[in-house]
Amino acid sequence: MMISQELAQYQLPDLEDPFTTSEIHELFSFFQPEQQSIKSTSSLESIPLVYSIEEKKRKRMKSNRESAKRSRWRKKRHLENLTTEADHLKLENRKLKNQLCMMTNEYHLVQRDTNWLTVECIELQQRLAGLYQILLTMQLC
Repeated sequence: MMISQELAQYQLPDLEDPFTTSEIHELFSFFQPEQQSIKSTSSLESIPLVYSIEEKKRKRMKSNRESAKRSRWRKKRHLENLTTEADHLKLENRKLKNQLCMMTNEYHLVQRDTNWLTVECIELQQRLAGLYQILLTMQLC
């Protein structure tokens, strides 16, 4: 009785925004252990928390597996894309090398023709010079 008289002497402070009943029940629900269908001793009351931690671990493991699977899939697709691109570039490189070879051959043919024409031009100039000399000698005689 003495405790209740002492409590009666104290007044609760007036709160500007007191909690509603539903808010108070919600707050207290955090401190109350979850109801179990099987009655257990106080040492087994921690099982729901362990279960929820285990459940979180399982969910995280599942999520990590799925993420790893997606990552492996993306890596595989990326590798396939790079392989396809490498094959395409090799083909293009082969085509360019063939074109270079053809152009080099054409260059050598044109260079050979140019050299032949240059030699022929020199020979013709020499023949023309000889003909001029013959003509000059004929005119002088």
